[in-house]
Amino acid sequence: MAQLVLNGFVTGLLLALPALALTLTFGILKFPNFAIGAMLTFGAYAAWVANSLLGMPLAVAAVASAVVMALVAMLCDVLVYSRLRDRGSITLLVSSLGISLVLENICRFAFGNATRNFAFEVARPIRWHGLRINQEQLITAIVVIACVILIQLLLHASPLGRAMRAVADNPALAAVRGVERQTIARITWCIAGSLTALSGVLAGLDRAVDPLLGWNYQIPIFAAAILGGLGSPTGAIVGAIVIGLAEELSSLVLPTNYRQIVSFAVILLLLLVRNRGLFGGKAVRK
Repeated sequence: MAQLVLNGFVTGLLLALPALALTLTFGILKFPNFAIGAMLTFGAYAAWVANSLLGMPLAVAAVASAVVMALVAMLCDVLVYSRLRDRGSITLLVSSLGISLVLENICRFAFGNATRNFAFEVARPIRWHGLRINQEQLITAIVVIACVILIQLLLHASPLGRAMRAVADNPALAAVRGVERQTIARITWCIAGSLTALSGVLAGLDRAVDPLLGWNYQIPIFAAAILGGLGSPTGAIVGAIVIGLAEELSSLVLPTNYRQIVSFAVILLLLLVRNRGLFGGKAVRK
């Protein structure tokens, strides 16, 4: 049981970065980004190219992947989202589905369907009080906790964070105060792209890199963000950990192939009982 709890906590941390990226873009742009899984896959492949083909250390390759995915996310905003921003959330949602197909098939066309692995030296797991802790789990915990702390500091202790929260709360009032929504949106896309790329590297360490890597995490990511409350960064982190623990503990009663049923069940229950999530605020109706 203790091992399952540990594995679930690490799985939750792995979901935390893309769930945080999803809730940040939803807070600013007010639409669910269904390309989040494809962005994760693209970031994983970018890191694999830098690591395995260009010979960079994995840490350097992860940073390079974050930069590449930030640029790709901003390019998607320039070419697609910014042109459709005034046409409603449904139009943006459908466009994100299109971008998802484009990014996933770029990876498939360039690298095929074969699984890839990072050039990373495998180490023996650490044994501690009967628990088996893998090196990949330690890396995931350190990277995710560091990123979460940095994002929280950015949002609550910097002028950029205040501008982002102002645009999320009231874009019109923020514009009157001189906050440019388009600039904030593109910065948000860069942050979301970087977080998703890093999560792609961590997912590639946990599994392997293939064109469906992000799709395997898509439903749990949305379940985590919805559980925490779309638009709430703190809620996304808490929701990710709860989903990770629930999926791992479900293996006590369900075959591991059916773990995603838990994520579907969480989404269904929340939509029926508390559709704003644990930390989401009540919608303001005019």
